[in-house]
Amino acid sequence: MAKTNPFQFMQQVRAETAKVTWPTRREVLVTTVMVFIMAALTAVFFFLVDLLIRTGLAGLLGMFN
Repeated sequence: MAKTNPFQFMQQVRAETAKVTWPTRREVLVTTVMVFIMAALTAVFFFLVDLLIRTGLAGLLGMFN
């Protein structure tokens, strides 16, 4: 593996960073809102699944009392 001095390394880092396509403020805002919406939908889904399983299990166990 070839060794690179710190100056060359920094030049390579700057060159690679210049190639990055940075998102706009609007893109960041839209994706952030979408993440929060999807997290909320997932939380509601798992809450409902948990409620269904809990109710079913309580009903099933109540049959044996």
